[in-house]
Amino acid sequence: MTRTVISSASKEVTIGFDQPFCIIGERINPTGRKLLMAEMAAGDFSRVEADALAQVAAGAHMLDVNAGVPLADEPKILADCVKLVQSIVDVPLSIDSSIVEALEAGLAVYQGKALLNSVTGEEERLEAVLPLVKKHGCAVVAISNDETGISEDPDVRFEVARKIVERAMDHGIPKEDVVVDPLVMPIGAINSAGVQAFAIMRRLKEELGVNSTCGASNIGFGLPNRPSVNAAFLCMAARSGLTSAIMNPLHETEVAAVMAADMMNGTDANCARWLARFRDPEARGSSGRQGRRQGRRRREDAAGGV
Repeated sequence: MTRTVISSASKEVTIGFDQPFCIIGERINPTGRKLLMAEMAAGDFSRVEADALAQVAAGAHMLDVNAGVPLADEPKILADCVKLVQSIVDVPLSIDSSIVEALEAGLAVYQGKALLNSVTGEEERLEAVLPLVKKHGCAVVAISNDETGISEDPDVRFEVARKIVERAMDHGIPKEDVVVDPLVMPIGAINSAGVQAFAIMRRLKEELGVNSTCGASNIGFGLPNRPSVNAAFLCMAARSGLTSAIMNPLHETEVAAVMAADMMNGTDANCARWLARFRDPEARGSSGRQGRRQGRRRREDAAGGV
């Protein structure tokens, strides 16, 4: 069974088909967040810090860190963000950039084994990123597009994924360290987007034997009640073979969907994590008080019988 191990200086996370679904927090990303973008450009990382703490508190197993600020020194900003986030939380990180120099800067300061986000099937990108992955011994997200763009044909996207996995292995990178992103399209624009994604996820598991991830919120882009759409997608994707997702852990509906999928897929033994998170606190307190009363009665009965 394929297992992708990612670590920080003090914590290890395993992504795998026999493991609980891995939630990768998406919020440290200035795309679409004008205020965060302006703050990061100015060297103000207070919102980054708050987002990191909030996502871990909400249940994120890993955090994606992106510093894509136009016309700014992205390598420096990304390295600074990686150092800051690692100083305040212990979860592993996904270092996210389209700029190779920024990826290298992030890896240079990272403590542990990172997930590098990302490489595509484009020849130039493969030859720039894969040696970096090998050098630092990290894992990498493989995005299923190449020089021809993003195909709507799931078979084409699968073959791009296969190509990246094989090229990674040629560089001495084990397939366990390649996490494929099959590219989830907005279902509001492409009605078959969900069916396409599920088909690729099943093949990634059954034919390539690799773990997978995606930007889960893409599926509901432009639709009302987007968290509910995302939640339904995540449940179905987890059953189709998806083992992780870059998502918003502050959306309780989506986190609950992932945790419910873990129960259905048999990766939450005795529903322990579900009960720990969602059992009524008053019921827990009542149960605890009742148990203490019964314990006192037993002790009193035993004392009376001596």
